[in-house]
Amino acid sequence: MRVLIIEDEAEIARNLRSALAAAGMAPDIATTRSEAEAALTTTPYDAGILDLNLPDGDGLSLLRWLRGRGCGTPMLILSARDSLEARVTGLDEGADDYLVKPYAEAELLARLRALLRRPGAALGRVLACGGIVLDSISRAVEINGLPLTLPRHELALLEALLRRQGRMVTRTLLIEQIYAAEDEPASNALPVHVHNLRRRMAQAGATATIITFRGLGYMMRAP
Repeated sequence: MRVLIIEDEAEIARNLRSALAAAGMAPDIATTRSEAEAALTTTPYDAGILDLNLPDGDGLSLLRWLRGRGCGTPMLILSARDSLEARVTGLDEGADDYLVKPYAEAELLARLRALLRRPGAALGRVLACGGIVLDSISRAVEINGLPLTLPRHELALLEALLRRQGRMVTRTLLIEQIYAAEDEPASNALPVHVHNLRRRMAQAGATATIITFRGLGYMMRAP
């Protein structure tokens, strides 16, 4: 899952990025409204975290711009503005949730997951195929009833393939789902992750298979 953090305070942005990455997401950071607009225009994000005090404009104007374009990306406002009026205004302008700074990391992640679980959003709770079961909330994976621990990038790859099982997923989309913008994966990183995931699936007795479309992408297929 790709999440955009729109935050100009460097320490807060770093902490958010670390928390989201640890939760299995691919977070990007935009420190200004203009950076956020460029990112949201070019990248399909599953959700965003928005600070209201940006150096080149108010976050609410960015939110109005986003909704005016018909973009329904779930947005969680994270702001020091703690008045009832500020919270109501943020929600009325199109935010999906509002959390006041300072915040508890566990609560922020829970609220973000709740947004991603809404109908049409990125998270469905349980994904299954050919003996593989992935709980997208707890990030737990089982194969034939036995737990399997996966590295972060392989877990993100598995989720992306499970969500589109039976359909080819392009290399470009997989890379967008697995890596944050600041990551610089090697040219063979995706095939290596696919190879390792295939091996772990086979060792655990999964009957699902990952099909390669050479030069195009991959597909998770049930037997």
